Amino acid sequence: MALPIITADQRLAEARGVKGCIFGKSGIGKTSLLWSLDPQTTLFIDLEAGDLAIEGWTGDALRPRTWAECRDLAVFIGGPNPALRADQAYGEAHFAAVAERFGPPSALDRYETIFVDSITVAGRLCFQWCRGQPEAISEKTGKPDVRGAYGLHGREMIAWLTQLQHARAKNVWFVGILDERLDDFNRRVFSPQIDGSKTGLELPGIVDEVLTMAEVKAEDGTKRRAFICQTLNPFGFPAKDRSGRLDMIEEPHLGRLMAKIRGPARQPLDFSGRLPGHPHPDTSSNDTTTE
Repeated sequence: MALPIITADQRLAEARGVKGCIFGKSGIGKTSLLWSLDPQTTLFIDLEAGDLAIEGWTGDALRPRTWAECRDLAVFIGGPNPALRADQAYGEAHFAAVAERFGPPSALDRYETIFVDSITVAGRLCFQWCRGQPEAISEKTGKPDVRGAYGLHGREMIAWLTQLQHARAKNVWFVGILDERLDDFNRRVFSPQIDGSKTGLELPGIVDEVLTMAEVKAEDGTKRRAFICQTLNPFGFPAKDRSGRLDMIEEPHLGRLMAKIRGPARQPLDFSGRLPGHPHPDTSSNDTTTE
């Protein structure tokens, strides 16, 4: 069998959705972002059961109540993972069993975007499930092992997120609550509100975009909601833009944001070491004399 090289033309012709997460304080309007998406091609995964903010939005929704249901949805959306044994979660047997209950996966073909609200609640459902697993019970004492539960929780959450990330042709957006606290030096520190630390640390490496939805002050002194999109931002918010197409601050409209991400590529990153407004240092001289 020939080496399965994917040519540049094949790779560029592939349909590839945007994978991202949006964090913000409670009440900033994260769920309301559904209004900026096409209801005919968006599937709302409503984990919070708090859809009052989008009353009247005409898109379809699913409301999983348990971690088992969350895993079933992930394998149905992302398909079986060939790297796993058939009997593992997200393996061939899991996918076949779910497809037998839900019907053919083609039922999801008309959805271009999966909107998951929220990763914070998904983490809580996952941890509740993990606490009941044998790994969370001490073999020596028979009592709950919190460290074991958190270890399992981290692996479960990463596997779930990775499974949804593998839905290559679809856009997948996770929203979650952003925590703010003061560190030991009285500095403001922001972090995603997710049980355990592993998920929050590894999430930026899984998704393409990490955005913070926050209030920013306009030039006239008024406040408005906006997406903070770049890692190096003056606010200290978690952010990452793998596309390289987004500005530091973007309007809070997911539809237009995704159109911009798919737009023409910008100037590639400058690896010369030059700082903006500074000439490149002259390295042609080997003169090392000092006065």
